[in-house]
Amino acid sequence: MDPVIVVVLGGVFYLFALVSRRIMPWPVTMPMVLLAAGAVARWTGIVELETEIEPVVLLAEITLAVILFSDAVRIDLMALRRNAGLPARLLGIGLPLTILAGAAGVWAILGLEIWPAALVAAILAPTDAALGQAVIENRSVPQRVRQALNIESGLNDGLALPAVLLFVSLVVGEDTGLEFWIRFVLQQVGLGVLVGVAVGFGGALGMARADSAGWMDGLYAQLATGALALSAFSFALIVDANGFVAAFVAGASFRAGYRTGMPAPDGTRRAEHVVELTEDAGRGLAMLAFFVFGNVFIDANVSEVSVGVLACAAMALTIGRMLPVSVAMVGTGAARPTVAFLGWFGPRGLASMLFGLLLLEEEVAMGEELFGVITWTVVASVILHGATASAGAERYGDWYRTHGSAAMPEAGAVAHHRPRWGRVS
Repeated sequence: MDPVIVVVLGGVFYLFALVSRRIMPWPVTMPMVLLAAGAVARWTGIVELETEIEPVVLLAEITLAVILFSDAVRIDLMALRRNAGLPARLLGIGLPLTILAGAAGVWAILGLEIWPAALVAAILAPTDAALGQAVIENRSVPQRVRQALNIESGLNDGLALPAVLLFVSLVVGEDTGLEFWIRFVLQQVGLGVLVGVAVGFGGALGMARADSAGWMDGLYAQLATGALALSAFSFALIVDANGFVAAFVAGASFRAGYRTGMPAPDGTRRAEHVVELTEDAGRGLAMLAFFVFGNVFIDANVSEVSVGVLACAAMALTIGRMLPVSVAMVGTGAARPTVAFLGWFGPRGLASMLFGLLLLEEEVAMGEELFGVITWTVVASVILHGATASAGAERYGDWYRTHGSAAMPEAGAVAHHRPRWGRVS
């Protein structure tokens, strides 16, 4: 690796860390800084990373596998069932409608066939709490609303993944007869689930037993957890299953396995503790991915941008998100400012970037144009959601303090879920 790259990246991380608490109220986020740093480094010639897709895809795959695993460990599904109202609506109604609305919008604006349009919509459906960290951490925002956005961002990338894989297969022209559907369900999804359960549950059960017996050192427990995430992903590839499905299921199974081997509440606490290093590693890889994305893809897409591409990006961030959320919230009794707040703060970030690379890796027809839509949606989201997160949360929090009441669905305590980024309480 070029030592200049290390110096630039290290310098950006270091300088941001020095002022990270001081600039929390500012319209500046770490993803915004790293995306801009990557682009500026290329434009000035300081760092020009190779544009070959293979190493970028490798970084993307490892990052996504680690994040999917840690996201799944972080979500307590048993507690979620007791407070499933808003998250269930955002994921069960809002997510499918977001894909549908996005597909219709891309189809209408760019005149594409339906499957490529649906693929772009599915790639852009997951949200990323990293771009709106100030929203998740701002205690003036009702806890139930913050938790809903937090849980949505933690689960929707894993839930959108099967749709992305399906639409990729349809776009590249695979035979979609009965044999295709059987193979897709059994091999890509079913076998991925089996691998995830075997690695996640089995690995956690062994770790919990060793932990209870006092055999396992804390540092190596955390390293072993990261190894399980990568092992689930890699073993699935060996048996021709989907590695991302396996990584996500392994994370969910890891929590259950630790709770089986070491009864709650100790098992739950230990599972959350030993995954902390894996979460931090995923966060570091994600920040690196933002730098790489800014350095490799922004410059390449500047000259290719068109009115249609920008219109698709604007559609995805506004009506393509806000309308489905509005429909999903019908019948909840939530106030209009709450619905608008939930609709706006659906930033597109890491998952969309990483899923988007599948377009280039699979050599999808019109893949570069479609990737341009994804690139500019992410760039716009990094800027707009990062810039409005702190002020938007404060403004909504002020409204809630003035107009809120205990009878509102926004009010009330909910079970604690540790966020992907930052802290939620």
